[in-house]
Amino acid sequence: MSLASMTGFARAHGAAGAYAWAWEIKSVNSKGLDLRLRLPPGWDAVEPPVRAAAARSLARGAVSATLEVKREGATAAVRVNEEVLSAVLETMRSVARRVDAEAPGLDGILGLKGVMEIVEAEESEDERRAAEKAVIEGFDRALADLVVARRREGEALEQILTARIDDIAKLAAAAEAAPARQPEAIRAKLAEQVQALLETGVKFDSDRLYQEAVLLAAKVDVREEIDRLNAHVAAARELLKAGGAVGRKLDFLAQEFNREANTLCAKANDASLSKIGLELKAVVDQFREQVQNLE
Repeated sequence: MSLASMTGFARAHGAAGAYAWAWEIKSVNSKGLDLRLRLPPGWDAVEPPVRAAAARSLARGAVSATLEVKREGATAAVRVNEEVLSAVLETMRSVARRVDAEAPGLDGILGLKGVMEIVEAEESEDERRAAEKAVIEGFDRALADLVVARRREGEALEQILTARIDDIAKLAAAAEAAPARQPEAIRAKLAEQVQALLETGVKFDSDRLYQEAVLLAAKVDVREEIDRLNAHVAAARELLKAGGAVGRKLDFLAQEFNREANTLCAKANDASLSKIGLELKAVVDQFREQVQNLE
């Protein structure tokens, strides 16, 4: 399964009977799946199946989906408002008994505001259900395009992350081969630090001196950090190979990479190893920044 980014965009549009509709879906980074729908009034029936479809196809991301619907091509009907017409005629008869005037013509009566109404033809239940079905299917198409867009970007991210993991592996190997990691260098460093202890004037018995030497050796030895870095590199490669929604797991590994890089810098006993540790921290930051975009 390929990797997927959490960012993407897709559109879909179509028509069903007198309705023209259009979906627009945008997706950005998020800790979980957050679907926000903007539906026209009266179209709440499409929300449950739309949410279910998004949950099936997406694992993470802040997704904003907007639906626009227009009713076009429906035949307009001209209708006489009987209540208004009756009220007008009754008023005319009442006024005619008191005022001597010519009776108004039909065109004058129909021209009065509210007597004639132009209304859209009422939709049938079948027409509305067909339109809702088309809108839901349209969302499925837009969602499929969004998934494709996210996977396409995920492929690009995979190449970037693979390169960063390769860099981390090379830096771990450089730390392994650093002159400061050689036994002679470690012994020299220990001898220097033991001598500094002795020069403090504090009397150390042989057991105490041995314990201090062990502690000093542990502080300058980065064997454990290098081993963990190599283990994390192997785990990251396996996750990239497996694909799918591995963003959170890779983010956890990025934190582990950073922890080992910090410890390596703290335990470095010469400038070359410190430089490797700082370069490692920079690469890990780049790795984690890209991981934030993964589903």
